[in-house]
Amino acid sequence: MPASPPNPPVPSPRNPAALTPAASTPATLLPARLGAADIAALTRDIRSRAGATIAVITPFTGELLHDLPVSRVSDVQEAYTRARLAQLAWARAGFTHRRAVLLRAHDLILERTELLLDIVQAESGKTRGQAFEEVVQAAGATRYNAIAAGRVLRGDRRSSALPLVITTRVRYRPKGTVGVITPWNYPLTLGAMDVAPALAAGCAVVQKADDQGALSILALRRAFIDAGVPEALWSVVTGDGPEIGGAVTDAADYICFTGSTATGRTIAAQAAGNLTGVSLELGGNNPLIVLDDADPARAAADAATACFTAMGQLCVSIERIYVQRGVADAFLREFVAVTRALVSGAAYDYSTDVGSLTSQAQLDRVSGQVADAVAAGAVLEAGGRARPDLGPYFYEPTVLTGVTAEMECFASETFGPVVAVSVVDTEQEAILAANDSDYGLNASVFSGSVRRALRVAAGIEAGSVNINEGYRGSLSSVAAPMGGVKQSGLGRRNGPEGLLRFVEPVTISRATGILQLPRTGRDFERLAGPMLLLSAALKGLRRP
Repeated sequence: MPASPPNPPVPSPRNPAALTPAASTPATLLPARLGAADIAALTRDIRSRAGATIAVITPFTGELLHDLPVSRVSDVQEAYTRARLAQLAWARAGFTHRRAVLLRAHDLILERTELLLDIVQAESGKTRGQAFEEVVQAAGATRYNAIAAGRVLRGDRRSSALPLVITTRVRYRPKGTVGVITPWNYPLTLGAMDVAPALAAGCAVVQKADDQGALSILALRRAFIDAGVPEALWSVVTGDGPEIGGAVTDAADYICFTGSTATGRTIAAQAAGNLTGVSLELGGNNPLIVLDDADPARAAADAATACFTAMGQLCVSIERIYVQRGVADAFLREFVAVTRALVSGAAYDYSTDVGSLTSQAQLDRVSGQVADAVAAGAVLEAGGRARPDLGPYFYEPTVLTGVTAEMECFASETFGPVVAVSVVDTEQEAILAANDSDYGLNASVFSGSVRRALRVAAGIEAGSVNINEGYRGSLSSVAAPMGGVKQSGLGRRNGPEGLLRFVEPVTISRATGILQLPRTGRDFERLAGPMLLLSAALKGLRRP
């Protein structure tokens, strides 16, 4: 991968030299709501006694945003000690208390929307609208888990082999202290989707925040603390991933990780050594299928959102599009036009459609993959250039055709504003192409027929499939499970499944005393006949 962006591509009829429209020049000042005092107040909540800091930049300008305190392994260990003590009282407090606290946190998240938007934008380079999605999703996940935990986790009666003689109940015990490792790209959304259900289930949390997303996580945590969550119950640590992340993983009773597949394998191996449970949401190379009965213009507009939201730095964003030949020309024409019309810029308002990549590493990765594809024969239909006139990490949303297997972007996760469009002839060809990947996180199908779209969706190997939409449907459905198959992860967040990962089921069976259970061989001989008759009767009643 090159150390700097490639030279701009040569203009051609299919790739005109006109720049993507710009809404603003690089921002030079942070919003008034996010001053040095505000940042200092948030970073004081980090578990860190080392005195060391690391510089965090704001992607819009590349300038220093703040100096982030760095945690040591001893800070992680202390956080776990404090969290375990706090968790005992939190678990005993019960569902009603936890529900009330989390619902207050939900309200505080919404009350602090403008500050949270400023923080997310300053750290990530997102547009205001895309940051707003994060706030809404964080609030929604908090509300859902506050309300659903009591219903999902209260336990219930189960049938037994000897009705009336044995009664059986299942109750759920919190797993204890959960280690949560959250990436920089969606810190509010992903933080809330892991932390809120853990707290609702009666667990404590030690969270490792990425340097570039730490302020967002700290601001989210502060809303929960102000709502009544004990400070020791949820600690945030920062620092070197292998060192601090390893310490978080090693001491946890359960682990939630979101990030790359390579790191996920390392965490899974470490967890296996301790027989610790994990949920892992990992990489994706997500496909979108446009069938020949879809509206090309509508599909193109929605596909642009699915591909370029957060500059493609979203695990469920679309990187591959397969279009049936009947609408391929019309779709590509519309898609290229929509992509070129997107407004890029650094602005703390709603005037832009796409923002900045988050770091130099992201810019190098994206520009390197585009350069590799073009050198190997791919055609640039739109984009393909860095935009230093807007800011240090801006890159044009990019559409490629003619992408083949030898190109780096064909099978790997670009995690940037780059999408490859290919033409297919049949539904089956589209399904096979969509499934020709090591990943299986998210997918999308566009069609004028819901029945046809559902038929195609049923053949796709992915943890979520969206119909006539790219990713927002499944990502925002906090009552439904979200996760991946194949190399895209293990376990699920959201929904009842997202709550159940934080508890251990405990079976409690009780002899009623109505009849004496068999103890000796003669007892078994006497009761064998009636027990067989009972088993046959239960089968006839179709009872499990």
